[in-house]
Amino acid sequence: MNSVLITGANRSIGLETAKQLSEKGLFVYLGSRDLEKGKAIVKELTEKGFQNIKAIEIDVTNPDSISAAKNLVEKEQGKLDILINNAGILGVNPQTAAETSIKDIQTVFDTNFFGVISVTQAFLELLKKSESPRISNITSGLGSLTLHSDPTWKYYNVKAAAYGPSKSALNAYTIVLAYELKDLPFKVNVIDPGYTSTDFNNHTGPGSVESAASFIVKHTLTDENAPTGRFYSNDIEDEIGISPW
Repeated sequence: MNSVLITGANRSIGLETAKQLSEKGLFVYLGSRDLEKGKAIVKELTEKGFQNIKAIEIDVTNPDSISAAKNLVEKEQGKLDILINNAGILGVNPQTAAETSIKDIQTVFDTNFFGVISVTQAFLELLKKSESPRISNITSGLGSLTLHSDPTWKYYNVKAAAYGPSKSALNAYTIVLAYELKDLPFKVNVIDPGYTSTDFNNHTGPGSVESAASFIVKHTLTDENAPTGRFYSNDIEDEIGISPW
Protein backbone atom coordinates (compact mmCIF):
# COMPACT_ATOMS: atom_id res chain seq x y z
CA MET A 1 0.00 0.00 0.00
CA ASN A 2 1.43 3.37 -1.02
CA SER A 3 1.76 6.01 1.67
CA VAL A 4 1.29 9.77 1.62
CA LEU A 5 2.11 12.52 4.09
CA ILE A 6 0.03 15.68 3.88
CA THR A 7 1.12 18.63 6.01
CA GLY A 8 -1.54 20.96 7.38
CA ALA A 9 -4.18 18.31 6.78
CA ASN A 10 -6.46 18.71 9.77
CA ARG A 11 -8.86 21.04 7.94
CA SER A 12 -9.99 22.54 4.63
CA ILE A 13 -8.22 21.48 1.43
CA GLY A 14 -5.64 19.34 3.20
CA LEU A 15 -8.32 17.38 5.02
CA GLU A 16 -10.38 16.85 1.88
CA THR A 17 -7.25 15.70 0.04
CA ALA A 18 -6.61 13.18 2.81
CA LYS A 19 -10.16 11.87 2.46
CA GLN A 20 -9.93 11.51 -1.31
CA LEU A 21 -6.57 9.72 -1.17
CA SER A 22 -7.84 7.39 1.54
CA GLU A 23 -10.75 6.49 -0.73
CA LYS A 24 -8.22 5.63 -3.44
CA GLY A 25 -6.54 3.10 -1.18
CA LEU A 26 -3.51 4.99 0.08
CA PHE A 27 -2.25 5.01 3.66
CA VAL A 28 -2.57 8.63 4.70
CA TYR A 29 -0.52 10.41 7.33
CA LEU A 30 -2.70 13.36 8.27
CA GLY A 31 -0.20 16.01 9.35
CA SER A 32 -1.23 18.39 12.12
CA ARG A 33 0.71 20.76 14.36
CA ASP A 34 -1.57 19.73 17.23
CA LEU A 35 -1.59 15.95 17.51
CA GLU A 36 -4.74 15.83 19.62
CA LYS A 37 -6.66 17.84 17.03
CA GLY A 38 -5.37 15.50 14.36
CA LYS A 39 -6.44 12.44 16.31
CA ALA A 40 -9.90 13.91 16.83
CA ILE A 41 -10.25 14.44 13.07
CA VAL A 42 -9.09 10.89 12.33
CA LYS A 43 -11.58 9.52 14.86
CA GLU A 44 -14.39 11.34 13.05
CA LEU A 45 -13.19 10.07 9.69
CA THR A 46 -12.93 6.49 10.94
CA GLU A 47 -16.47 6.65 12.25
CA LYS A 48 -17.56 7.75 8.78
CA GLY A 49 -15.91 4.73 7.20
CA PHE A 50 -12.57 6.11 6.08
CA GLN A 51 -9.68 3.70 6.46
CA ASN A 52 -5.89 3.83 6.69
CA ILE A 53 -5.63 7.39 7.98
CA LYS A 54 -3.33 8.19 10.89
CA ALA A 55 -2.73 11.53 12.58
CA ILE A 56 0.91 12.55 12.76
CA GLU A 57 2.31 15.55 14.59
CA ILE A 58 4.35 17.81 12.34
CA ASP A 59 5.09 21.51 12.70
CA VAL A 60 6.90 22.53 9.52
CA THR A 61 8.70 25.34 11.36
CA ASN A 62 10.08 23.00 14.04
CA PRO A 63 13.07 20.81 13.04
CA ASP A 64 12.56 18.43 15.98
CA SER A 65 8.92 17.92 15.01
CA ILE A 66 9.87 17.21 11.41
CA SER A 67 12.58 14.75 12.46
CA ALA A 68 10.21 12.90 14.78
CA ALA A 69 7.60 12.63 12.01
CA LYS A 70 10.21 11.32 9.59
CA ASN A 71 11.40 8.72 12.09
CA LEU A 72 7.83 7.55 12.70
CA VAL A 73 7.08 7.12 9.00
CA GLU A 74 10.38 5.31 8.50
CA LYS A 75 9.65 2.94 11.39
CA GLU A 76 6.12 2.16 10.21
CA GLN A 77 6.49 2.22 6.42
CA GLY A 78 10.18 2.09 5.60
CA LYS A 79 9.55 4.55 2.79
CA LEU A 80 7.25 7.36 1.69
CA ASP A 81 5.61 7.43 -1.73
CA ILE A 82 4.01 10.86 -1.77
CA LEU A 83 4.71 14.13 0.04
CA ILE A 84 2.13 16.88 -0.25
CA ASN A 85 3.46 20.11 1.23
CA ASN A 86 0.11 21.72 1.98
CA ALA A 87 0.71 23.62 5.24
CA GLY A 88 0.56 27.37 4.70
CA ILE A 89 -0.38 30.64 6.33
CA LEU A 90 -1.67 33.91 4.94
CA GLY A 91 -0.10 36.27 7.47
CA VAL A 92 -1.27 39.66 8.65
CA ASN A 93 -3.49 41.91 6.57
CA PRO A 94 -3.08 44.25 4.85
CA GLN A 95 0.29 43.30 3.35
CA THR A 96 1.64 46.40 1.66
CA ALA A 97 5.14 46.35 0.25
CA ALA A 98 5.88 49.72 1.82
CA GLU A 99 4.77 48.97 5.37
CA THR A 100 4.63 45.22 6.11
CA SER A 101 7.35 44.49 8.63
CA ILE A 102 10.26 42.18 7.93
CA LYS A 103 9.17 40.12 10.94
CA ASP A 104 5.68 39.59 9.48
CA ILE A 105 7.11 38.65 6.09
CA GLN A 106 9.60 36.25 7.69
CA THR A 107 6.80 34.56 9.63
CA VAL A 108 4.98 33.75 6.38
CA PHE A 109 8.16 32.59 4.66
CA ASP A 110 9.04 30.35 7.63
CA THR A 111 5.94 28.25 6.97
CA ASN A 112 5.25 28.66 3.25
CA PHE A 113 8.82 28.47 1.97
CA PHE A 114 11.43 27.39 4.51
CA GLY A 115 8.99 24.93 6.07
CA VAL A 116 8.50 23.21 2.74
CA ILE A 117 12.25 22.96 2.22
CA SER A 118 12.79 21.55 5.71
CA VAL A 119 10.12 18.88 5.32
CA THR A 120 11.18 17.97 1.78
CA GLN A 121 14.84 17.59 2.64
CA ALA A 122 13.99 15.51 5.72
CA PHE A 123 11.80 13.07 3.77
CA LEU A 124 13.85 12.79 0.57
CA GLU A 125 15.64 9.73 1.92
CA LEU A 126 12.33 7.89 2.37
CA LEU A 127 10.92 9.15 -0.93
CA LYS A 128 13.94 7.79 -2.80
CA LYS A 129 12.98 4.32 -1.56
CA SER A 130 9.66 4.53 -3.41
CA GLU A 131 9.24 3.17 -6.93
CA SER A 132 7.22 6.24 -7.98
CA PRO A 133 7.88 9.12 -5.59
CA ARG A 134 5.81 12.28 -5.89
CA ILE A 135 6.25 15.70 -4.33
CA SER A 136 3.39 18.16 -4.69
CA ASN A 137 4.00 21.64 -3.35
CA ILE A 138 0.73 23.49 -2.86
CA THR A 139 1.05 27.00 -4.23
CA SER A 140 -1.25 29.83 -5.30
CA GLY A 141 -1.98 31.77 -8.45
CA LEU A 142 -0.78 34.74 -6.41
CA GLY A 143 2.70 33.28 -6.76
CA SER A 144 2.70 33.76 -10.55
CA LEU A 145 4.85 36.75 -11.52
CA THR A 146 3.51 36.59 -15.08
CA LEU A 147 -0.12 36.85 -13.98
CA HIS A 148 0.68 39.54 -11.42
CA SER A 149 2.16 41.61 -14.26
CA ASP A 150 -0.96 41.26 -16.41
CA PRO A 151 -3.57 44.01 -15.77
CA THR A 152 -6.23 41.84 -17.44
CA TRP A 153 -5.81 39.00 -14.91
CA LYS A 154 -8.92 38.69 -12.74
CA TYR A 155 -6.88 38.78 -9.53
CA TYR A 156 -4.48 41.50 -10.69
CA ASN A 157 -5.46 43.84 -7.83
CA VAL A 158 -4.88 41.20 -5.15
CA LYS A 159 -1.35 42.00 -4.06
CA ALA A 160 0.19 40.73 -0.81
CA ALA A 161 3.81 41.49 0.06
CA ALA A 162 4.32 38.40 2.22
CA TYR A 163 2.02 35.65 0.97
CA GLY A 164 2.48 36.12 -2.78
CA PRO A 165 6.29 36.31 -2.71
CA SER A 166 6.45 33.27 -0.41
CA LYS A 167 4.64 31.26 -3.08
CA SER A 168 6.79 32.72 -5.87
CA ALA A 169 9.86 31.56 -3.94
CA LEU A 170 8.26 28.14 -3.47
CA ASN A 171 7.65 27.91 -7.20
CA ALA A 172 11.29 28.75 -7.92
CA TYR A 173 12.55 26.19 -5.41
CA THR A 174 10.32 23.53 -6.96
CA ILE A 175 11.79 24.16 -10.42
CA VAL A 176 15.29 23.59 -9.04
CA LEU A 177 14.27 20.50 -7.07
CA ALA A 178 12.49 18.96 -10.05
CA TYR A 179 15.60 19.52 -12.17
CA GLU A 180 17.88 17.90 -9.62
CA LEU A 181 15.63 14.83 -9.38
CA LYS A 182 14.82 14.56 -13.10
CA ASP A 183 16.93 11.43 -13.63
CA LEU A 184 15.09 9.60 -10.85
CA PRO A 185 11.43 8.47 -11.02
CA PHE A 186 10.29 11.59 -9.13
CA LYS A 187 7.51 13.89 -10.28
CA VAL A 188 7.85 17.24 -8.54
CA ASN A 189 5.27 19.92 -9.25
CA VAL A 190 3.57 22.95 -7.77
CA ILE A 191 -0.21 22.79 -7.67
CA ASP A 192 -2.57 25.71 -7.16
CA PRO A 193 -5.93 24.37 -5.99
CA GLY A 194 -7.56 27.64 -7.02
CA TYR A 195 -9.37 30.34 -5.10
CA THR A 196 -11.32 28.10 -2.75
CA SER A 197 -13.86 28.80 -0.04
CA THR A 198 -12.00 27.95 3.20
CA ASP A 199 -11.30 29.30 6.67
CA PHE A 200 -8.02 30.53 5.18
CA ASN A 201 -9.81 33.32 3.29
CA ASN A 202 -12.96 33.64 5.42
CA HIS A 203 -14.81 31.60 2.78
CA THR A 204 -14.57 34.31 0.14
CA GLY A 205 -13.31 31.99 -2.60
CA PRO A 206 -15.73 30.67 -5.23
CA GLY A 207 -14.27 27.16 -5.46
CA SER A 208 -15.16 24.12 -3.34
CA VAL A 209 -12.72 22.12 -1.23
CA GLU A 210 -13.85 19.03 -3.13
CA SER A 211 -12.80 20.54 -6.46
CA ALA A 212 -9.55 21.84 -4.99
CA ALA A 213 -8.60 18.49 -3.49
CA SER A 214 -9.60 16.62 -6.64
CA PHE A 215 -7.27 18.85 -8.65
CA ILE A 216 -4.40 18.14 -6.25
CA VAL A 217 -5.05 14.41 -6.39
CA LYS A 218 -5.25 14.46 -10.20
CA HIS A 219 -1.82 16.05 -10.56
CA THR A 220 -0.24 14.01 -7.77
CA LEU A 221 -1.32 10.47 -8.69
CA THR A 222 0.40 10.60 -12.06
CA ASP A 223 2.03 7.91 -14.15
CA GLU A 224 5.67 7.57 -15.14
CA ASN A 225 5.15 9.56 -18.35
CA ALA A 226 3.72 12.61 -16.57
CA PRO A 227 5.63 15.89 -16.61
CA THR A 228 7.75 17.15 -13.74
CA GLY A 229 8.62 20.72 -12.83
CA ARG A 230 5.22 22.12 -13.85
CA PHE A 231 2.87 24.71 -12.35
CA TYR A 232 -0.73 23.48 -12.41
CA SER A 233 -3.62 25.74 -11.47
CA ASN A 234 -7.29 24.99 -10.95
CA ASP A 235 -8.00 28.60 -11.91
CA ILE A 236 -6.63 28.15 -15.43
CA GLU A 237 -9.73 27.46 -17.45
CA ASP A 238 -8.59 24.83 -19.91
CA GLU A 239 -8.16 21.06 -19.89
CA ILE A 240 -4.44 21.11 -19.12
CA GLY A 241 -4.51 23.67 -16.33
CA ILE A 242 -0.89 24.80 -16.68
CA SER A 243 -0.20 28.22 -15.22
CA PRO A 244 2.47 30.66 -16.35
CA TRP A 245 5.27 31.17 -13.86
